[in-house]
Amino acid sequence: MTPDSVRAIVTGGVSGLGLAVAHHLVAGGGKVVLFDVNDDKGADAVAALGQANARYLRTDVTDEAGVVANVDAARAFLGGLNVAINCAGILGAGRVLGREAPMPLSTFSTTVMVNLVGSFNVAKAAAAVMQRNEPGEDGERGVIVNTASVAAYEGQIGQAAYSASKGGVVAMTLPMARELSRFGIRVNTIAPGIFWTPMVDGMPDEVQQSLSASIPFPSRLGRPEEFADLVAYIVGNRYLNGETIRLDGAVRLAPR
Repeated sequence: MTPDSVRAIVTGGVSGLGLAVAHHLVAGGGKVVLFDVNDDKGADAVAALGQANARYLRTDVTDEAGVVANVDAARAFLGGLNVAINCAGILGAGRVLGREAPMPLSTFSTTVMVNLVGSFNVAKAAAAVMQRNEPGEDGERGVIVNTASVAAYEGQIGQAAYSASKGGVVAMTLPMARELSRFGIRVNTIAPGIFWTPMVDGMPDEVQQSLSASIPFPSRLGRPEEFADLVAYIVGNRYLNGETIRLDGAVRLAPR
């Protein structure tokens, strides 16, 4: 798939990793629709990307009917749909046994719903559209890229819900790729380490420095543009399928 042929949905697309992906795809000549829940940031993102290249659709990724409707609206705006990139996610931090009480089940279930169920919900709705695309070279009809986390492998204390949700994203990658292979739809996942995002931006300087020092090389936080570069590479390399790629500067998270 060439960069200028990309017609993509990007969830979590109005900030952080998702917005970086959107900028990269548009810079290559592609078009994007941003699924998110922040209307103000959505308007700003579309203004920056250009109204001819981008549209924002307020989307709760856990809403099955809403996602199906917005995928159809995205396809209409884009003139087709061949890429879906899931970047929407929440931290869901909290200890199983907190100071006051055990973690409310709602904290765990909400985290899994957004990070795991939401990724599946968008992926299957996008795949339902992509399966009807005219096949390209090698019979390719579409690409799905999900976002996990290194916490799927080395979850820290307080990340039981988050790690479980991201571990689920990793686990569904291969079976989904195997199933969708007959339609010419590839499925891959990126497991990023510690990246500069609005979440990290709000942390104290000493915490940011400590995080940077924990990363072997380069000893700094990842840049959203580096994540976007990898997404674009996955989209362009047809032989890359069913894989989860760590993008983390060789970091391995400590228990806390």
